[in-house]
Amino acid sequence: MASAALELMGFFLGLLGLLGTLVATVLPYWQISAHVGSNIVTAVDNMRGLWMECVYQSTGAFQCETYNSMLCPHME
Repeated sequence: MASAALELMGFFLGLLGLLGTLVATVLPYWQISAHVGSNIVTAVDNMRGLWMECVYQSTGAFQCETYNSMLCPHME
């Protein structure tokens, strides 16, 4: 009985770890930092994730740039 309970607990902990890994991989932004100058119009938010880095300006401009990868070099 005790080994079945341990197996079940190990199974659910494994599922929890898999779910945490998937969530961390899929989330677009891991780090968010804001820079506000003397004027609120010049506020800039930098958002970095596993796959890309985005910049959002208070004027509404939003730009994302994917990271370069050694596994998939750009053809030029």
